[in-house]
Parts: sequence; structure tokens; C-alpha cells
Amino acid sequence: MQREGDRGPRAASGLPDRIPVLDSREARIRALAVVLPVFLLIAAVDRSLEEQLSLGFLYLFPILVLALFASRAWLVFAAIACSVLREAFSVAPWADDVLPRMAMGALAFLGTALFVSELARNRRRAMEHATELQQQVALRETAQGDLQALVDSSPAAIFTLDGSGRVLLANSAAHDLLGFPTGTLSGAGIAEHLPALASALEHPGSPLRTSMECIGRRRGGDVFFAHVWFSTYGTPAGLRLAAIALDASEQLRDREELGLGTVAAASRVLFAAVSHEVRNLAASAAVAHANLARTAGLRENADFVALGSLVEGLRQLAAAELRLGASPPVDAIELGQVLDELRIVLAPALREHGIELDWRVERELPAVLADRQGLLQIFLNLGQNAQRELAARPIRRLAVDAEVEPDHVRLRFEDTGPGVAHPESLFRPFFSGGPRTGLGLFISRTLARSFAGDLLYEPVPGGSRFVVRLARSGSTAEDP
Repeated sequence: MQREGDRGPRAASGLPDRIPVLDSREARIRALAVVLPVFLLIAAVDRSLEEQLSLGFLYLFPILVLALFASRAWLVFAAIACSVLREAFSVAPWADDVLPRMAMGALAFLGTALFVSELARNRRRAMEHATELQQQVALRETAQGDLQALVDSSPAAIFTLDGSGRVLLANSAAHDLLGFPTGTLSGAGIAEHLPALASALEHPGSPLRTSMECIGRRRGGDVFFAHVWFSTYGTPAGLRLAAIALDASEQLRDREELGLGTVAAASRVLFAAVSHEVRNLAASAAVAHANLARTAGLRENADFVALGSLVEGLRQLAAAELRLGASPPVDAIELGQVLDELRIVLAPALREHGIELDWRVERELPAVLADRQGLLQIFLNLGQNAQRELAARPIRRLAVDAEVEPDHVRLRFEDTGPGVAHPESLFRPFFSGGPRTGLGLFISRTLARSFAGDLLYEPVPGGSRFVVRLARSGSTAEDP
């Protein structure tokens, strides 16, 4: 009897259903319950006919049923038993040639049984293979469906190209990115829209797995900035390229604006420092000019008068001191995220120079009041200063740790460098009395103070320590 679950595999195997396979224990017991009575029935009928007619050939049918599930040993036993019963109830039982006749009968029964047994065994294997194949096909279809859903729902443009740079497959985001109506991108050349990507197919060789930033052009002519991740691979049909692309125009604008704002802020600080020094020099020159004016006859000298005009002009110029101007936008920022970005940028550079980074910062830190880009610039300046100082030191270690106070958070950058000889002048602009020039530190302290923080130096034995003090978000602490 064919079970309901066997219909699919048997149809998939392509084998006829004329050879049943008794797989379950219940089916074998039922078959055995039929085979034994049939054996006995044939033997009884054959015995009742005595010498009139022999029905020994009928033993072939129950032994064929037995061959569907019995082992070879049982088949041998059944064939011998059928041969004995056939001889016992034959027309001329136990004649002179009984042994050859019984041997031929047993071989006939056994050969037929083994043939059917192998057919059943092969069919069983084919059914198992068909079931496994069907399961694999179902799993593959499920995986393909999941992958297709992932590709179709992805906000990133995903597409594949052939060796000539024409689009083979593309999701809806790729159509939107390149300005094509849905379903019309297949077959279009990519060189017109992403020339840098098309150039990767012009030099076939080793497979490429890389990313790049490039300029793209939409179908209508609009230009955009793209981030592209792509890889090439070979197929029997030739070279193929798979790519994921994103429109990064907004990120480019934000990045450039941030960079411009940082440069402008640093420039204002620099000009303020220069103006401050010019004002000091102008004041000193004005005092010296006033003292010289008491010299008899010098007040009427034309060159002396011209010098006084120059000094006065310099004083007026210095009076228009350039300051930092508008403070950078200060907001509550996650300090842990900024430190994670710092570690990502700083750790590889330190590793290349053989510097150990001892990172002691806890993962959970409170939010602080600061400008995100300005704060990252301060941290990077301290890390790069330590990297330069540790380059020639026998012990190269930079330790970064954080201490949370009720109203502030202190970030300490401690290195094993040579230290600072004149710490009292460390934050003066154009200071050059130590390993650090002081200009970057001057700008960093000015930026820190612009969002209610501070940058301090603490001498330690065998190195130096810089402390960035930041106000916690929601604190009532006053500016330092």
C-alpha cells in the first residue's frame, strides 16, 4: 500500500509504481500475515491433488512478496522450503533424480526472489534519493526566496554586470539610484552611469574584492557621489561583477561642511593667537617710541614721525583682534561613541609604530556637553602628539582612561614619553620649548573651553599626562 507521503518522491524518481516498497514495520507484518497462509494454502491444495497435478510453481508468488522485505538469508531458507514442498507434493515425489530437481527448483525460486529483492532495494534507494533531492530543492527555493526578498527590500542598490559592463540583474533601489523605471535597467550599460565601475571590467585578472568612492550620473543627467562595494568572479559564460552602491552625496556634503567648519574654527583661533602676539609687539613698540620721543631733536625727525605712524597703525590693526567668534554648536553627545571612533582611527597608527595602547575606558559613560567634531579633534591631537613623542622611546605605551565625577568627566591621556620641560608655557601659541610646538595644544584648549570644558597638563614620573575635562549633560557646573 502506498502511503500518502510517498507520492511526491515516487513521482520525482520517475520509477513506475508497479514495484511496491514495504518500508514500515506494520506493512511488513501485514505482508508476512498474508504470505504464510498462502504458503500453507498452496501446500494443502497441492497435497490434496495427490498425483493428478503439481501446483509447485505457485510458490513463486508468495516468495516474490517475501522478497520485497526479507533478507537474503530468509530468501534462501524460503527457496529451499518451497523446493522441498514442491517435491513432496509433486506427481512423482522423491524419484531417483530428486536432488538435481530440488536444486534446480531452489535456484529458480531463489534467483527470482533475489532479482525482485534487488529491484525493491534499488527502488528504495531511488526513493530516498528522490526524497533528499526534493528536500534540497525545497531548501534551495526557500534560500533563493529569502535572498530575493533581501535584495528587493534592500535600500542599497544591488546589481550584477556581465563582462561587457551591461546590467544583468538589479533590484528596485538600483533603478531608483540610476534613474530608471522599475524593470528597465536590465541590459543597460553601466559605463555611462558609473564609469569607474565599468573600468574594473576592462582589466580581467585576479578576482577583485574592494570598495571605492566615485562620481555617478543618473539617467536624467544628475550627478551624485557614490560609495560602491564590488567583487568580480568568473563563470562559464565569462567575467561577472556584483556591486552594492549607495548615494553618499549627503554624507559628502556633511563631511565637507564639518571639515570646513573645523578648519574655519582652527583658523580663527590661529589668527586670534597671531593678533594677540602682534598686539603685544605693537604695545612694546609704542612704549619704546614714546620713550625715544623725549630725546631732544628726535621728535621733529621725519623718519621718527613715520615710525610713530606705523606703530599707531599696528596698534589699531591689533585692536581688531580676531577671536574664535561664534562658539561651535554644543549639544549632549554620547562620549562612548566618540571614544569608539577615536580608537578606530588611532589604534592602527599606534600599532604600526609599535606603540601599546592601554585602553581603560568603560563602555558605559554619561553624555557630555561638547561639539562632536571638535571633541574628536582634541582627542586625535593628543593621540598624535603622543605617537610622535614615543617614536624613539624604548618603552612605548599610551594609556587612556576615564573618570566620572558628579558634574564632569575626565579623560586622561598618559604616555611614557620624555615629558615637558616647561609646562607653564605649554599652552601658549607658538611655544617651542619642548617636544610639542604648543600650537595644536593651544587650539585644542580653546576648543575645549568653547564648550565648557578644559584641557590640562599633569606631570607624572616617566612621562606626561593630559586631561580633558568635560561637563556632563544636565550638570550645573560652571565653566572652568
